[in-house]
Amino acid sequence: MPVATENDVLSARAVELEALFRTHYSRVLKAAYRVTGSMSDAEDVLQSVFLRLARGENRLEGVANVESYLYRAAVNAALDLVRSRKDARSVSIDDPDADELPGVGPMFSPERNRASAELNVWFRQALAKLKPRQAEMFVLRYIEDYDNREIARLLNTSQAVVAVMLHRTRARLQKDFQSFTRGKR
Repeated sequence: MPVATENDVLSARAVELEALFRTHYSRVLKAAYRVTGSMSDAEDVLQSVFLRLARGENRLEGVANVESYLYRAAVNAALDLVRSRKDARSVSIDDPDADELPGVGPMFSPERNRASAELNVWFRQALAKLKPRQAEMFVLRYIEDYDNREIARLLNTSQAVVAVMLHRTRARLQKDFQSFTRGKR
């Protein structure tokens, strides 16, 4: 029986990593985009998540749910990126600029776009201030639309912990939003 060489091991690892990338890149990219609001930042996050795997910085051995692991890695890397940038540029995934949709009309006024952009900047900065676990749960619940049971399973915790954490996170974000709106007057 031939002994596997280092090149054989590296080649097998590259094939495995490529298959992992092809299977999960879209979900990782979307998760990063929803947190950063920027496609170029989301692509940077995507690259950093898979680069860490390629370098062996993160190991998947013993990971029960690879999809969940990669999603969490994307959210955390995106939050780190947002935290590192004080002047985070924001583009809403649900409210594109009028320039991107020609002929849409007065619904997309410059004032509405500016208000929407300011709100998105506030939201991303507020999300970045949260503890990683709080931000993950909030994104999973209110952006990715998972229910509390699914979040508990993904994060290996109880539904009660998820419910309490989400309640506290919403209260904190609401308080932060009130401060933000008071500062706008």
